[in-house]
Amino acid sequence: MSLPQEQMLAAHKANLETLFGLTNKAFEGVEKLVELNVTASRAALSEANAHAQAVLSAKDAQELLTLQASLFQPLAEKTLAYSRHLYEIASGTGAEFGKAFEAQTAEVQRTFANFVDSTSKNAPAGTETTVAVFKSAVSAANNAFESVQKAVKQATDMAEANFNAVTTSATKVAAAGRKR
Repeated sequence: MSLPQEQMLAAHKANLETLFGLTNKAFEGVEKLVELNVTASRAALSEANAHAQAVLSAKDAQELLTLQASLFQPLAEKTLAYSRHLYEIASGTGAEFGKAFEAQTAEVQRTFANFVDSTSKNAPAGTETTVAVFKSAVSAANNAFESVQKAVKQATDMAEANFNAVTTSATKVAAAGRKR
């Protein structure tokens, strides 16, 4: 077996391992999401039952209004907690995919750079300028790709910071509403 074939087989094997690893991560994310939804549904059903029982045992309209008003504050807090858990599951799964993508991209870049180096060493005499231009183009493409990766990471970090700020603000509003 020649060296390029061995490299191709190794690359295919690595790609399959990555694919199955990402598939497992996707299933883990789905399992967490299903678990979150089952837990939230059970809690909502239990709370609805308790609230219905309390409403049915209300002695007057004032008590009924108080019960109805007391339902909305915890509901907002629970919705906020559910959203946070949902975001954590999604961002955790997305981060795993991002790490795998970055690792694969780095490997492809490394392999391509090795190919360019070996090709340039075996290039015929008089093609030094062409090889230099090609190497420069590859370097520029790698730099551009790294810049895009950094921009995406900054945008992701900013989105997460905004989500955390909104969550913190909503938590404060919910707590202030509870104190009234």
